[in-house]
Amino acid sequence: MEAVAFFLGAIGALGGAVAVVTLRNPFYAVLALVVHLVFLAGIFLLLRAQFLAAAQIIVYAGAVMVIYVFVAAYVGGVEEPSWDASPELKVIGPLMAGALFVAISIAVIGSSLTALGTGGPEKLADDFGTPAGVGMAMLEDFLLPFEAASLLLMLAAVAAVILAGRKRRGKEDPA
Repeated sequence: MEAVAFFLGAIGALGGAVAVVTLRNPFYAVLALVVHLVFLAGIFLLLRAQFLAAAQIIVYAGAVMVIYVFVAAYVGGVEEPSWDASPELKVIGPLMAGALFVAISIAVIGSSLTALGTGGPEKLADDFGTPAGVGMAMLEDFLLPFEAASLLLMLAAVAAVILAGRKRRGKEDPA
C-alpha cells in the first residue's frame, strides 16, 4: 500500500512540475506548483517526516505561493508575446540543462539506488522528523547545502526582479 501511495505521489509531483514549466499563464503555473508541493508533502509523510510535510504545506504551498500569485498578478504578461532569447542564451540554456541532468543522474545513480529494495533503517532516531531533529541536521550536518540553497533562492529572486524590470522598461520604450 505504501508503494502505491508513493508512486501516486511521485506521479502527481511530476505532473505538477511538468505543468509548471509548460503552462504559459503564470497564474496557472503557480497553481500547478502548489499541486506539486502538496504531492511532495504527501511523500514526506510517507517517509515519516511530518515536520517537513507540515512546513511544505504551511510555508511553501501557503505563504510563498501567495507571494508568487501576487507577483504573477502584478507582472501579468498573459497576452504579451513570449520572450525572444538571444542566440547565446539559446545555446547556453540547453547546455546548462544537460549538465544539470547529468549531475543529478550521477548523484541519483551513485548514491540513492543502494537504498532501493531495503526496508530502510531498523530504528530511527527519537528526534527524526521533529523540528529539533530537522534543525540540528540542517545546521550541523547539512549547513553548506542549506546555505547554498539559500543563496540560490536569493539569486533567483533577484533575477526575477531584474527580468520583470527589463520587461517593464521595454513596454515604456518601444525603441
